[in-house]
Amino acid sequence: MAAVPVIDLGQTEDAAAAEVRAACTSSGFFYVRNHGVPAPLVEEAFAQQRALFGLPLEAKMAMLQDANNRGYTPFREETLDPARQAHGDTKEGFYFGREVPLDSPEASKPLHGPNQWPDPQLLPDYRRVTQQYFDAMTALGMRLLRLLALSLELPPDYFAPMFDAPMLALRPLHYSGEVSDPGAGVFGAGAHSDYGMLTILATDEVPGLQIWLPDGGPEAAADAGAARGEEGVGGRWWDVPPQPGAFVINLGDMLERWTNGRYRSTLHRVINTTGRERYSVAFFFEPNFDCPVEVLPCCTGGVHGPPRYPPTTAGRHLLDKYAATHAGYSAPPAATTV
Repeated sequence: MAAVPVIDLGQTEDAAAAEVRAACTSSGFFYVRNHGVPAPLVEEAFAQQRALFGLPLEAKMAMLQDANNRGYTPFREETLDPARQAHGDTKEGFYFGREVPLDSPEASKPLHGPNQWPDPQLLPDYRRVTQQYFDAMTALGMRLLRLLALSLELPPDYFAPMFDAPMLALRPLHYSGEVSDPGAGVFGAGAHSDYGMLTILATDEVPGLQIWLPDGGPEAAADAGAARGEEGVGGRWWDVPPQPGAFVINLGDMLERWTNGRYRSTLHRVINTTGRERYSVAFFFEPNFDCPVEVLPCCTGGVHGPPRYPPTTAGRHLLDKYAATHAGYSAPPAATTV
C-alpha cells in the first residue's frame, strides 16, 4: 500500500484541492507532479548543492549558522530525536533564507537578514542558480497555499496576506554514507515533525525517507483524526521512495495548530540502508514573522471540538523549535519577537 498519494497540479484547482484535503487528513504527505518547475533547473540546483558540500571543511565552517539561521550546520550538529539518538544526525546542511539587507527595517527581526553565500571564486554560479530555484519554490508554495485554502473551504487567497513578507528557508542537505542503526540510536535524521506551514522536498535517487503511520496506513490515520501517532505505539514506518520529476510535500506543526489537528504534521525520519551518500533540498514555506497562529474558525466547534492549541505567532513558534534541536543556537527572548 502506498502511504503517500501523487497529486497532479495540472488538473483543476477544485479537483486538486479535494485530493489535498484527503492527503492532509490522512498521511500528511503527498507528491506533486506537473508542478511547473523546470527539470533542468532542479538538476542544475542539485549539481550546485553537491559542489557546495564538496568545498573544504574550513570554507564551510567560515559560513557557520548565525543568529538569523543562515549558514552551515556540520555533521551531527542537529539532533532531531534526542530521546532515541546516540549522537546527532549523520548529515550536514545549509540554511538560505529570503535575502534581507542589513539596512532594511526587516533586519531588526529575528530570522531575517542577509544570507551567507559561498565565495564566488570557488562557486561562481552557485548564488544565481540557487536563487532561481528559491524563487521557483516560492511560486510553487503560493500555488499550494491556494489549494490548502480551497481544501478547507476558504477563499483561495485566504492565506496570501499572511505571506507578503514570508519566512522562507532553503535547506540543502548532504547525508553521509554511514549506515543507520536505529537500535543503536544512529539515524540520518532522527524522527521529528516539521516546524512550520509547508515543506517542499526534492530528493536524489537514494531512498531513506520514512513516515510513521498507524498499522492500517493512511486510512487508519484519517480515522484517528487529530490523534498524532507516536513511534512504537500501534503503527510502523512506511517508506516514501523517490519519485522522479515529483516533489514531496508535507505539513508542519504550524498548520496542524491552525487546523486544530484536522490536518496532520506527521512524524518522519531518514535512515540509510544502502551505505550511499544522499542529497536532498528542503524548502520551508512559512508565514510572516508576526503572523498570528490560532485555530481557524472553520476547524472549531461541532465535530472539530474546541481549540486544542493556544494562540502564538509564526516567529515565536519557529524560534523555539530551532532552539530545541540545533546545538549552540538559542532563540532571542520572547519580548523581542512579538
